[in-house]
Amino acid sequence: MGRRHVSKLVTPVVALLAGLSLLLSACSNTAGPDSSPSASSLVVGATLEPTGLDITTADGAGGPQALLYNVYETLVKLNSDGNLVGLLATDWTVSPDGLSYTFALQPRATFANGDPVTAQAVVDSLDHIRTNPATTATIKAQLAVVKDAVADNTSTVTITLTRRSHFWLYNMAGPAGIVVDPAGFSTLGTASAGSGPYVFQGWNKGDSITLARNAHYWGNEAHFGSVKFRYFTDPNALTTALKAGDINIISDLTTPDALNQFDDPEKYTIVRGTSNGEVVMGFNHDSAPLKNLKVRQAILYAVDRKALLDSVWGGQGTLIGSMVPPTDPYYEDLSTYYTYDPAKAKQLLKEAGYAKGLTLRMPVPNLSYATGAAQFVAAQLKQVGITVTVQQQDFSTWISQVFQKGDYDLTVVNHVEPKDIVKWADKNYYWHYDNPQFNKLIASADQAPTDAEFIALMKQAARVLTTDAAADFLFLFPHIAICDADISGIAPNQVTSSFDLTTLASRDS
Repeated sequence: MGRRHVSKLVTPVVALLAGLSLLLSACSNTAGPDSSPSASSLVVGATLEPTGLDITTADGAGGPQALLYNVYETLVKLNSDGNLVGLLATDWTVSPDGLSYTFALQPRATFANGDPVTAQAVVDSLDHIRTNPATTATIKAQLAVVKDAVADNTSTVTITLTRRSHFWLYNMAGPAGIVVDPAGFSTLGTASAGSGPYVFQGWNKGDSITLARNAHYWGNEAHFGSVKFRYFTDPNALTTALKAGDINIISDLTTPDALNQFDDPEKYTIVRGTSNGEVVMGFNHDSAPLKNLKVRQAILYAVDRKALLDSVWGGQGTLIGSMVPPTDPYYEDLSTYYTYDPAKAKQLLKEAGYAKGLTLRMPVPNLSYATGAAQFVAAQLKQVGITVTVQQQDFSTWISQVFQKGDYDLTVVNHVEPKDIVKWADKNYYWHYDNPQFNKLIASADQAPTDAEFIALMKQAARVLTTDAAADFLFLFPHIAICDADISGIAPNQVTSSFDLTTLASRDS
């Protein structure tokens, strides 16, 4: 059957208008004029520095946090409720067989250099990302379903798929779907070439990335003349920076026990919501002990996830039990499938042949939730006879050793990409998980003819991950942002890896 999707938006600033009633109100910045941001500038405190400026070739969430929707736009985007809305596309239609998507482009859209965003530019951008050898494996997998893209005229593009896919359009709202100025293909690693309200201005590695207002932006003018993302490896330094007036926003609080420092509504506003961030204790399924189901189950029975959440993250967050957040339509609470039962864990280890103990390596990125969870897990596993060697690493080292080389037994990291349950169907992904039943369910769900069938199959797939002890899904990361009380417009839910600046404003300007 044919479907017509009409964008509810014309400009990105209007994109989350319906949610503004849930957002923040504002009052004055207390920082001095020489040492802190003015009303025409904004400083966002963050914890994860990008590994590269080209977000189609650099792994990690740091790049999309700063650049997605702010510098690079997509045909469609995800709003705070997890719904697809138009951005560079004003509307789109889907063929009855679900194989062809035709997008009508925003006629006023231009790249930062003033060139129009034409249908051919969209085609060239998509083809570049699909064929570039340096494109990340995740994005290549997301675009593998694309058969071709054709410019029907200057303002309409049709993208044809090799098969029906429920996930494809959601993927196009992320880095896989950014539309890049073809003139900038060769310099994406050093300069931006997008159509967004900001342009890349500079990167002081180890410290900050600065964006500047795009003076030629086709939509509503960006509220701030410049935005700096400042990176903090020390979570206490991040909270101190906000209290000192050195930053305006903590994009995601990494020290929940510090919340009471910001309870004065005359100075600060706290935004609470949910996210897509599943904090996963990943198992390397190529590691000999972890190929054994009973070993994996023993680990799950040995870890008290509620106590971990209370200890490591101040009870902030949600216990989930599988790789699905509550904002997905196929979510169900599987958090109690494995209860805390150290005696059962010991029995399973004995049955698996490890009655005398087991030693595992756990490299984790040097991020507070990961290091805290790793230490908690190591202490609990020791009680059942598993010795865990925790190795704290900077994120780039973790990417190289764990994510790219698969050199680990256990690890902990927050997976923030939407609909990322599908990564469990890729045996080459760093978990090296390969379950034919799960793979078949994911493939069938993606090609399901109706939404109801899609949801039912996805629920089955999520249950397989749980029963097979594919990983220990520790908790769902909360979205807790804190800002000066004069800043408004922070989305309550963080359902993409973007820290979307397009809705932010200040009463001082």
